[in-house]
Amino acid sequence: MFVYADNAATTGVSKKALAAMLPYFTEKYGNPSSAYPFGQEASRALIQARETIARCLGALPSEITFTSGGSEADNQALWTAALKGKAQGKCHLIASSVEHHAVLHTLKVLEENGFTVTLLPVDANCQVSPEAVQEALRPDTCLVSVMAANNETGALQPIQAIGRLCQKAGVPFHTDAVQLVGHLPLSVKACGATLLSLSAHKFHGPKGVGVLFAKRGYELKSLIQGGAQERGKRAGTENVPGIVGMAAALEEACANQEAARTRLSAARDQLQERFLALPEVKVHSAGADRLPGHLNVAFGGVSSEALLPILGERGICVSAGSACASGSPEPSHVLLAMGCSPEEAKSSLRFSLGDSITQEQIDYLYTETCQAVERLRQIHRQPKPEKGW
Repeated sequence: MFVYADNAATTGVSKKALAAMLPYFTEKYGNPSSAYPFGQEASRALIQARETIARCLGALPSEITFTSGGSEADNQALWTAALKGKAQGKCHLIASSVEHHAVLHTLKVLEENGFTVTLLPVDANCQVSPEAVQEALRPDTCLVSVMAANNETGALQPIQAIGRLCQKAGVPFHTDAVQLVGHLPLSVKACGATLLSLSAHKFHGPKGVGVLFAKRGYELKSLIQGGAQERGKRAGTENVPGIVGMAAALEEACANQEAARTRLSAARDQLQERFLALPEVKVHSAGADRLPGHLNVAFGGVSSEALLPILGERGICVSAGSACASGSPEPSHVLLAMGCSPEEAKSSLRFSLGDSITQEQIDYLYTETCQAVERLRQIHRQPKPEKGW
């Protein structure tokens, strides 16, 4: 049996999104910057996609800038805030310690270029407190960046409270909403975001395309120089098929959101209860509101590095954390920030269930994981041979 339970890493393109994309590969492939009708047909597709995405986010079409994905959107958001802040003598940025590496690594580069960064701690449930944000704010703060939902544990952050706090202080607020958009309701106005990042392949759209929302009046700095595409905010010919597919996927995800949320939460809770009945098992962020379908579990006495290939041989796709950090020998920075020991962090698996998960697949996932854990625990319990001959 095949069970794909790594939807936090990526999702398959929906049939609706694929059908929307195909004509723009083979029939309507004009350059949207071209003045003749064939090119303007592609331009109209971009306009319609921009309107659809804006409507799903509660934004204005003019506030939507297309990017190559969430990482580019995060980079552009942080660099924009940093450059605008520097021009005003404000060179301090605030972020949580559990952000995606697209944010953390950009902050590191900014530090190397003279900016000051404050990383906020999280509690045992992976959540930042608005009070911590308030205490970290300074007169020279040019940005607060806190993700909407954590990619490893699924924990939701109090972005509405943080957004209100930032608005009151007059500080721009960025949220990486890559994991949340399409899965839970989101309004850019309600969360108080100045900047917001999203990526199509997390909600059954294509890879290689995303969005950076920038509130009206907050002008983005272009990281890529060249043509005047995206109103001069992102040079390069737009990925028309990808953008059309992203809009179709987001519209579909938002329409089916409530039903998918109910079903995935029930499936996740069932799997969680069954795992918790086993010895030496801990569920991370169990006390927090989480994304539906997200479950991060530590299996004491075994390593995720040993578990993953065994499960892979059984047709089960799960991960030990962020796909962007896959292959790293270091324990998850998210779990360490939550207070986990390195050993506990290295024994954790992330299950992120998808819309099409069946009861048969849940049963198989549970049974095979239990058998793999017990097999490894038995190996570790065996006495080691004494040194020498």
